[in-house]
Amino acid sequence: MVDLILKPGKTGSVLERHPWIFAQSVARLTGRVDNGATVRVCSAEGRPLARAGISLHSAIRARIWHFEPDRPVDHAFFRRAIAEAVAWRRHHPLLAGQEGVRLLHGEADGLPGVVADRYGPVVVVQLTFAGAEHWREAIIDALRRACPELTAVYERSDSDLRQREGLASRSELVWGELPEPLVISEYGVSFRIDVAKGHKTGFYLDQRENRYLVQRLAGGMRVLNAFCYTGGFSLHALKGGAREVWSVDTSGPALALLNENLACNPAIDGSGHRTIEGDVFTLLRAWEQQGEQFDLVILDPPKFAPSAAHAERAKRAYFDINLHGMRLVRPGGYLMSYSCSGGIGVTEFQELVAQCAAANRRSGQIVARLSAGPDHPIGLTVPETEYLKGLLVRLE
Repeated sequence: MVDLILKPGKTGSVLERHPWIFAQSVARLTGRVDNGATVRVCSAEGRPLARAGISLHSAIRARIWHFEPDRPVDHAFFRRAIAEAVAWRRHHPLLAGQEGVRLLHGEADGLPGVVADRYGPVVVVQLTFAGAEHWREAIIDALRRACPELTAVYERSDSDLRQREGLASRSELVWGELPEPLVISEYGVSFRIDVAKGHKTGFYLDQRENRYLVQRLAGGMRVLNAFCYTGGFSLHALKGGAREVWSVDTSGPALALLNENLACNPAIDGSGHRTIEGDVFTLLRAWEQQGEQFDLVILDPPKFAPSAAHAERAKRAYFDINLHGMRLVRPGGYLMSYSCSGGIGVTEFQELVAQCAAANRRSGQIVARLSAGPDHPIGLTVPETEYLKGLLVRLE
């Protein structure tokens, strides 16, 4: 077993049970090791602290699998950890009956760099850490054991994060056969899932509960869904009885899939729905000049800040869309605004939205703080796992 020796004074985060060890905290390795292999983490004095996967190319040099230095990391470890993660989701009352569920959520489940999303009978796996790649076969085998009802496993390990780990991109059917089409139901709304080409693993499961909130809120409303992608919020608004919904995105293919999703829901009246292909930043300004007003404006943009290094540029983008998006909300209407950028914290995001309200000389109330659903838990000692933050604001 190769040991990773920390520099003096660098044990604090490990003792606080944070799983990341940065390169600048590492004094040396006691031997040669392959990228992704398991190492024992030791203090500068040689005291064993944990077992971790090594990443020879990343600024996060190691990610801890567990904090029991004498316990091996092997097939049994992954079978046990994955079975536990799947089991508690199966029995969670708020996830009962859901066909789209995140089964594994990386560090929050003690499995760094491992994501698995279930869409009905299909599980999509994404591995973004060299250590997870090293144990790829064990992870997939453990998932199949934990979910015997599956008919297919698809891998979407094509995130940019893999480049930082020295890993090649991979997107392929691992086992079984994909149903065609693959359709899931979510609170009475059906969605087609493209596991091969869709964003993330095929769909934004983290917004499931927030989409349902829109369904309950939108009755009789005029709704603008900016950065709509394939129309999750739009279809739920229509399901809830919105009188008019505008769906805006720069991607023509995404809007085409939105229309397919609408066709999958014949019981939903789509007569008040409009798709608009274009740049949200430009269109918000144009509609502001035209005097358009909505009862609910939804701003769910892509990740502007993948890391803290991009935070300042991202803040300017978030400020821009919230400043102009607010101007389209009628008095007494709602702004639902999100950030999925890990480089911007919950408090920072609220302050940014408040600054936009002040710049617009408008008052308001935070009606709800929004986050991902219970299948996307936040690691108690890993605040970085709280990436999605949102606010529902009533504007006066």
